[in-house]
Amino acid sequence: MRFTLPEHKTLSHEMVIPIRWGDMDMMGHVNNTVYFRYMEIVRIEWLSAIGGQPNPAGQGPVIVNAFCNFIRQLEYPGDVLARHYVANPGRSSFDTFITLERTDQPGVIYAEGGATTVWMDFPSGKSTPMPDWLRAKVG
Repeated sequence: MRFTLPEHKTLSHEMVIPIRWGDMDMMGHVNNTVYFRYMEIVRIEWLSAIGGQPNPAGQGPVIVNAFCNFIRQLEYPGDVLARHYVANPGRSSFDTFITLERTDQPGVIYAEGGATTVWMDFPSGKSTPMPDWLRAKVG
């Protein structure tokens, strides 16, 4: 099953992530699990930049699903340009989408993926409406 990124999404963050030697598997390409790590890195960087770090005693984001379409194999050495997008804000959730490309091959997508993020009240263990400041960032 292949998931598609929506046409209507907002670029919210981008960053360069170096491909490390240890990211590769025995086949000589970046291991599939590391693509999810790259997506996590750019998502966490974005959340930190907007003040959305989780507060275990209060509220914060939780990922409830994630997907990745592996299009091309990333290989060491190189740098990944990760672009982070937001879309589909709801009462307590929004979607994030990420594209991964090599900096030495601009515009060539190596992987694309995403995750649904739910804003949680951690003490109660239940979702709660997104705060207005976050809604302004994802709306």
